[in-house]
Amino acid sequence: MNNELGDLNAFVTVARAGGFREGARSSGVSASGLSEAVRRLEAQLGVRLLNRTTRSVVPTEAGQGLLARLGPVFAEMEAALDVINVFRDKPAGLLRLNVPVSVARLVLPSIVPPFMAAYPEIRLEVVTEESFVDVLAAGCDAGIRYEERLEQDMIAIPIGPLTQRFAVGASPAYLERRGRPSHPRELLDHACLRHRFPSGAMPPWEFERDGEVVRVDPHGQMIVEAGGASDLAIEAAVAGLGIVGLFETWLGPRFDSGELEPILEPWWQRFSGPFLYYPGRRLMPAPLRAFVDFVKASGGGA
Repeated sequence: MNNELGDLNAFVTVARAGGFREGARSSGVSASGLSEAVRRLEAQLGVRLLNRTTRSVVPTEAGQGLLARLGPVFAEMEAALDVINVFRDKPAGLLRLNVPVSVARLVLPSIVPPFMAAYPEIRLEVVTEESFVDVLAAGCDAGIRYEERLEQDMIAIPIGPLTQRFAVGASPAYLERRGRPSHPRELLDHACLRHRFPSGAMPPWEFERDGEVVRVDPHGQMIVEAGGASDLAIEAAVAGLGIVGLFETWLGPRFDSGELEPILEPWWQRFSGPFLYYPGRRLMPAPLRAFVDFVKASGGGA
């Protein structure tokens, strides 16, 4: 029975990680050990669970069905074993967070170092993903996202800044060449560097002033994937390719250096900061409990 559980756990680890080497890094078990365990499980069940290529490892239809059933089971087993943590002086174990790139870049750097220093026995794994995900199905303990678009059994607390602003800017050279817009609708006559989300959505730019909301859908020579390629869009704006729109805190250093010039600042729209969200209907793992308590004690959305 122990061997069967170990083989099942190996399958879940590899399927979640998307590969044997990736699974080895997250689990501490060698890639060859994981591979042997999955082969043994497939032989016992008489069905292929993973499609293996030189570039990826993807669950088969049978593997997807097994993973969907095993995911919650192993999560509950981990939670049950985590009860031991109450007998430790300090919590220990793995904490997995699923966050967008903007949070990893702008929010976590001020939170993670003091948290890790306070809890040296906790290991942190951060997965970056732009779309909203089921954290348990993704093999994570908690997620961080903007807006409280959460399921009923999720708990959410503010983390990082309570409010942020959507800012736009361009290089001084570009603005000297093309002119400085005084109203958001004038952006339609400019080259704008846009972001597209993995879902394919490319939301319009939204501005607000004195209760008036203006949405524009400008065009330009370049579109980048939100999050992962945002720095490329900034560099393109610095080079004079067009106007870029992003979080104010992301563009702030370029404004301070003079590489970019803020435009339409009276129209920059405020929105709520990010939320840490996690399941509310299960025993909370000790590393997650420690992180939640740390965020609350440090002011959460300060």
